[in-house]
Amino acid sequence: MRVRAFAPGRVNLIGDHTDYTGGLALPMAVHLGTTVELERGGSVVELASADEPAPAVVPLDVTDPAALRPGWARYVAGVVAEVRPAEGGTGTVATTLPLGAGLSSSAALEVAVALAVGFRGTPLELALACQRAEQRAWGVRTGVMDQLASAAGRAGHGLLVDFTSLEVTPVPLPPEVEVVVADTGERRSVATSAYEERRRQCEQAAALVGPLRSAAPEAVAALEDPVVRRRARHVVAENARVRSFAEGLRSGDVEGAGRLMIESHASLRDNFEVSTPALDALVERLLAIDGVLGARLTGAGFGGCVVAVVRRGTKVPGMRVRAAAGAAVEPVGPSW
Repeated sequence: MRVRAFAPGRVNLIGDHTDYTGGLALPMAVHLGTTVELERGGSVVELASADEPAPAVVPLDVTDPAALRPGWARYVAGVVAEVRPAEGGTGTVATTLPLGAGLSSSAALEVAVALAVGFRGTPLELALACQRAEQRAWGVRTGVMDQLASAAGRAGHGLLVDFTSLEVTPVPLPPEVEVVVADTGERRSVATSAYEERRRQCEQAAALVGPLRSAAPEAVAALEDPVVRRRARHVVAENARVRSFAEGLRSGDVEGAGRLMIESHASLRDNFEVSTPALDALVERLLAIDGVLGARLTGAGFGGCVVAVVRRGTKVPGMRVRAAAGAAVEPVGPSW
């Protein structure tokens, strides 16, 4: 059988570095994504990509995904190690997502590969399997937001995600606004950034004040280490911003929602220190345009893209993205 699996990327409207602390975020799946076409059969999964010079060739009995080369094959290997498909396959990968730009191209690849090789389960089960796959592949304790947004997206909606309960609540996007993504051109990898260091700092704070999801601001303000205090301050305030942002979308308070995005970027820049001069400059450039309600870096930071919410029809640099449905797989006819 030949199958085609498509998994969308995601843009995070608000709530970064909150998922791995059990907090809240509001991402949305986008119409851009990754397609895997696979002719099933054989004892290896072999995929070629126009964006990569060498194919990913992964045996079904792979034991150490992190050992595979080229680097992108690690993602495929992590998925194979988690799903353990009954048969392999040969096929291709194509994507409309900019790679390494903060739109979850890696999560989209993982989700599409998992569906193509035969994963069966709920969107949450799919997301958790792909999260484990990425952790196997790179040894970084990434959260599940990216995979969950890709698997559980809903057209026209953002997703309010509670990372303690893993409950996903669709939030409709007001018709008078559009979402724009602008790329700095700065490429980064979570595996080579300070992501893991930031996570450890949040864990240090939680060890002193309890889970950051429920920590009181005054307890955070009393933390002695100024760096740990800033990290915790961001997470606690960001969770509150996510709640208010969701309410703003539901009630049509798009100006208030935009202000929350601006506050979020300032906190990611000053408290969590994951912005860059290029990201800051792009945010300022967008906010200077009449009709732009809010803008912030999106994703883990350290480069990549800025997301903006704008009044419909506003002329801004970047690409408009639509809130899309989640990942899906379909047969495309018998093999020839």
